[in-house]
Amino acid sequence: MSKKKDKKIQEEVVEETVKEEVVEEVQEEVIDDQKIIEALKLEVIKMKNDVARAYADTENMKKRLEKEADNAKKYRFQQAALELLPIIDNMEMALKVQTEDETVLNYVKGFEMIHKQLVGVLDREGVKEIEALDKPFDYNIMQALMQEAKEGVESGIVIEVIQKGYMLKDRILRPALVKVSE
Repeated sequence: MSKKKDKKIQEEVVEETVKEEVVEEVQEEVIDDQKIIEALKLEVIKMKNDVARAYADTENMKKRLEKEADNAKKYRFQQAALELLPIIDNMEMALKVQTEDETVLNYVKGFEMIHKQLVGVLDREGVKEIEALDKPFDYNIMQALMQEAKEGVESGIVIEVIQKGYMLKDRILRPALVKVSE
């Protein structure tokens, strides 16, 4: 019986050893699987961050392009207005000429109508004259060419507009050239 017991004990020992080895292998596999799971979780987090960044970049680009399109639409008339302003200046100088000649007066009426139409077009497009005369000097929208002492006028007041200034909506097209009191 002792052989049977020894054999049985040996079988139990072998069986225990095999069980322990199997348990160790399974534990190693579980540990390897956990490492893989952790690595995959980190990769998923990284990919989520990449997707969030790409989405944010896309949204920022969309907003920037919309803003640029709005500005392009808002200020589309700027170049045309800049080209029309000298024409209006010349017409206003021509209209200041005083005459008694009936033929010239007819031409003046025609120029006045053309001037009125041009100013109307500019107005509809958002071009406004900068009101400067008798106003305090504002270096943001005016450029002082001269200073002159004038009785009854406090210092820093525009006493003469040499060249009209214009704004397109909220943007300066051309500053007003002015003479300011000392």
